[in-house]
Amino acid sequence: MRIGLLTSGGDCPGLNAVIRSAVLHGVKSFGDEFVGFKAGWRGIIEADYTELTRHDVRGIAREGGTILGTSRTHPYNHPKGGPENIAKQLKRHDVDAVIAIGGEGTLAGAKRLADDGIPVVGVPKTIDNDLKATDYTFGFDTAISIATDAMDRLRTTGESHHRAMVAEVMGRHVGWIALHSGMAAGAHAILIPEQRVDIDQVCEWVEQVHSRGRSPLVVIAEGFIPEGAEEALAGKGQEADGRPRLGGIGEWITAQIEERTGIETRNTTLGHIQRGGNPTGYDRVLATRFGIKALDLVHEGAWGHMAALRGTEIIKVDLAEALDGLKTVPAERYEEAKILFGR
Repeated sequence: MRIGLLTSGGDCPGLNAVIRSAVLHGVKSFGDEFVGFKAGWRGIIEADYTELTRHDVRGIAREGGTILGTSRTHPYNHPKGGPENIAKQLKRHDVDAVIAIGGEGTLAGAKRLADDGIPVVGVPKTIDNDLKATDYTFGFDTAISIATDAMDRLRTTGESHHRAMVAEVMGRHVGWIALHSGMAAGAHAILIPEQRVDIDQVCEWVEQVHSRGRSPLVVIAEGFIPEGAEEALAGKGQEADGRPRLGGIGEWITAQIEERTGIETRNTTLGHIQRGGNPTGYDRVLATRFGIKALDLVHEGAWGHMAALRGTEIIKVDLAEALDGLKTVPAERYEEAKILFGR
């Protein structure tokens, strides 16, 4: 078979490991040929691709980003998109199947194309870990590692100056990154989109810690909505897909803490550093296993399905299951972390 690979949506550590394992498995196990579509769905629509050989994927599992590039092009919103035009492009260039590697938006496009007769399977990717049907997505562990390291550094400078420190991390709709990195770093308060918290409660936690001579650490997801507010803070324009660009809630919380408690407080926004750099060992292994499974799905003809992690096993799931809403942080998980707030 001649198989096309694409990476779409936000970049993420581990994408190259998927590409490598799929190509090596296909070449060695089935004698497949591979092409890489550049810049996501746009590469298929505009026939912008490159041949992928064993030599081309050698050693790339340890590299961050994606050798194919990415974009947020939607396969149905592009002027030359749609199933009929995509089918023509695949036939014209002798591509028998497509492996689409991406998050919710990418997989939603893949599901729609599969329903319209395009031979496509998916690989779940998001540092936010917000996709249903899979326990974890690659990129999440790397983001946690980066954020935790940054918070450890914030705590040392905070302790030196006896300041409160606020760390804003990614998480538009879900707080998995904030929850895991905050717990790992021993945060004294963690604020996530799924849970409304009154600013007075946050200040109380900060004062409890500060009164014991410690430097309080508050971790906050960019999509956190304080008690009494109606929506997440967004004052930085729009994303390319029209969504409001979040960011700045950390600065707001910082100002509120300092004003209400009198405690000197500083804010750091980690931003895109969380999804840059090389993947952790865990993410390299998970991405590699996903790539192998995706190639097997192609040879099964399991169009409209994706690789997923359940426990320690890599399984096949319908894309519809993965797209049935976001995987949010359960209340009991937050209450578990909350036991240590202000302590």
